[in-house]
Amino acid sequence: MPHNKIKDAFLSAVNCVIADPEQFAVNPEKDFSRHRKITPDTLISFLVSKGSSSARVEMLDFWGLDQEMPSLPALNQQRAKLKPEALEAVLAGFNDSVSRETGFPSTDDGYRYLAADGSTTTFFSSPELASPEYFCSPGHSASGVYSIHINAFFDLDAHIYTDAILQPVHEKNEFGAFCDIVDRHGTLPGRKNVYIGDRGYCSYNNMAHVVEQGQYFLFRTKDIHSKGLVGNFEFPETESFDIDVAVTLTRSHSRKIPIPPGTYRRFIDQASAFDFIEYGSPGTYTLAFRIARFPIGDDSYECIVTNLPREEFPPERLKVLYYRRWSIESSFRKLKYTIGLSNYHSYKPEYIKQEIWANLIAYNITEILVNYAVTEKKETKHEYKVNFTMAAHICRVFLRLATEKDRYNVMLLLQKELIPIRNERHYPRLQTAHFRKPRYFIYRAA
Repeated sequence: MPHNKIKDAFLSAVNCVIADPEQFAVNPEKDFSRHRKITPDTLISFLVSKGSSSARVEMLDFWGLDQEMPSLPALNQQRAKLKPEALEAVLAGFNDSVSRETGFPSTDDGYRYLAADGSTTTFFSSPELASPEYFCSPGHSASGVYSIHINAFFDLDAHIYTDAILQPVHEKNEFGAFCDIVDRHGTLPGRKNVYIGDRGYCSYNNMAHVVEQGQYFLFRTKDIHSKGLVGNFEFPETESFDIDVAVTLTRSHSRKIPIPPGTYRRFIDQASAFDFIEYGSPGTYTLAFRIARFPIGDDSYECIVTNLPREEFPPERLKVLYYRRWSIESSFRKLKYTIGLSNYHSYKPEYIKQEIWANLIAYNITEILVNYAVTEKKETKHEYKVNFTMAAHICRVFLRLATEKDRYNVMLLLQKELIPIRNERHYPRLQTAHFRKPRYFIYRAA
């Protein structure tokens, strides 16, 4: 059964981590050296399968109302021994295991489409527990909250998070996180990654990191009439076009530095990051890419920069491909309000990071099981899909270590939890974001 394979992949990733506990222990000499009720694999399983209720309620569910269950202080003592990187390693191991064992994901054209985006999550803490780089005061609130920024890559076909980097809100650097994750993905044989980002990711440094890995980028940029990255090129007279350009980047003001003929000279100042030329040196770096501009409304146009081949990706396909990037925005909503990322069970930033990684794992497992669920097509007004909210709860119970794999037919349960697909519904996007404070522990649902 597919659900058994998915759980095996999860357990295998957990076992790989706990096989070397010293690597992920805060104090390798003594942590996890004694036998406790909450073993490392039990702790990881609890963090991944918990919901949004208070920690004690979640423990009652996890241990099945066992009167011999461990106490909440015992849980916190074990959490204090585990680095957040342990959960990060489980996520990476699970993704690799699923891809290797099931051949998932795969696309017909051989490309893997990865959207990049970021989201900030808030939690309550105190100066004694969290350093100042986490503190912020949205809406000029006197009390303030603490925030972590999640930089994530999302597979648009598999609907899973492939990697992420967590940063304190005052150390937020989406450009740097993008480059680090691109370099992590590397250049696996036969893999053609397409990295898709909105205007916040369009920079020469990001392009260069993708090109150095032999991969592809697709970034939205400011329109040609602005002072953005494409504001100083020569364009055709037509409103819509698809042209090739080449730029030679320099980090020296000297005009004696030669550039290849037919390329535009672009200077990268000291304040801007570019990892392949040292500032003030005579070195150069040449980038070649397309600039495609097409209408998206009566009087509005979108401008895209990409190095994807034109014969495979004409402007109309670029338009559809960038539109698909919205999936990562939708995934953040499900991650926060369905999986439970907005409801933390601690005040300490290191524990918050544990829960972020655990929720990313829970999200991936839920989406993969939903993708495997076969929904029967009937003669009805609407097509149907699996209810993600119900699927998240089913997966939460199924992932617990005490749950026997063969006890539940998870796929059959998912096939019974269906909701209609209503693509005709559209809601206006809010022009201003409304900040939501995190909920205190005492106001959680029972």
